[in-house]
Parts: sequence; structure tokens; C-alpha cells
Amino acid sequence: MIVASVRQSLTWDELVRLVDGIGRRDPGAGRDAAAALDAGDVDRVLDSDGALAAVRAAPSLPSALPFSLLWYVPLRAELRARDEYDAELADYAASVCVALLRTRAARVAGRLEPGLADWTHAIDALPDDSVARGELASDCGALALWWAGVFPERLERTGDGALRAYVTFAAGALDLAAVLLRVYRPAVSALYQRAAAIAPDLRAALAATRRQLAA
Repeated sequence: MIVASVRQSLTWDELVRLVDGIGRRDPGAGRDAAAALDAGDVDRVLDSDGALAAVRAAPSLPSALPFSLLWYVPLRAELRARDEYDAELADYAASVCVALLRTRAARVAGRLEPGLADWTHAIDALPDDSVARGELASDCGALALWWAGVFPERLERTGDGALRAYVTFAAGALDLAAVLLRVYRPAVSALYQRAAAIAPDLRAALAATRRQLAA
């Protein structure tokens, strides 16, 4: 089960490296970021234009930025551009990418086609009101969102509205997970419900971020 975990996993050293990257491109913005970090205002640093510029220039910086920041910062900016200001949703989308790109799923992505029918069958095979079904639905929803956002061209080549089908499946699976996990994990349930409601925007933000990282 993937939850929003990027922001809380950031270390002080990683944030200092980000501030250093901001300062190398714009000394004034770097001083503002350093002051914000010293004051404990991490979101002000992460949401700044300087952070976005530093992430985009990451390959040229002396100190490498963590993989999680390379996804979180531009995803947050992309969602804000779509009038979505819920930082936890950006954190969730980044967490999906970090989790899946570090697993076998990424290594086989270039060789295997995903299957909505297989995921649907796996979810339906579990007891209707079980926590296990909710957890699996959340994982399948995350996978569908990941495929639609990170590999849209693969889905578009299959035709027949595959890209839209994956986004629709992701929203439905996350909605189901929200219902089944409401008592067991209420905060996670609420997150999945919000993610399901803006699944198209999450997919678009993922696709835009992936293009930036590939540039």
C-alpha cells in the first residue's frame, strides 16, 4: 500500500543540498530559502520557484538531489498550476513514482503490457468488505495511475481509449480502497478519496513531470 511518504522522509542534509542548489542559481533566492529552512518552514522551500529551477538543473549541480525531490517539487508545481493546492496529493503522486520506479515494475515496464483485466480479477477475487481487498485496490489504482502518467505513449499506441480507461480504473480502484480502508486507516482512506477525485489532474502532472525529467 503506497501512501504519501516523500516529504516526511526528507533528511536535513537533502534539504540543505536543495537550498545550496537554489543559491547557486539565484543567491537571493538561496538566502530566502536558507532563512525559511532555519525557521522550519520546509514547505516554503519546497514550493518555491527556486526549488523548481534547482530541480530542473539537478544534473549540473555538484551535490546530487535525491530522487524523491526530483519528482515531488515539479509535481507540486504542476498541480498548483492546475489549481490543486493539496500538498499531500503531490506527495502521494511522487511516492507512487518513487516506490514503483525502484521495484521490479520499472524493470519490466519496457517489455510487458499491464492489464486492467488482471488487476480487476485480482481485486474481485478477495472478500468484498476485506481490508486486503482495499489494500490491493489501492496498489492496483497506483499502478494504473503510474502507467497512465509515466508511460502514456505506450497506452496511446494500443488505441481504443486505453489512456482514459487507465485513469478511470485508477480513480475507481482508489475510491474502492477509500471505502474499504475507512475504519482501518481513516487518514489514508481520505487521501485515496481525494486522489481519486482528481485522477486526471494527477495523471497530467505525472506526465508533465516525466517529460521534464527526461529532457
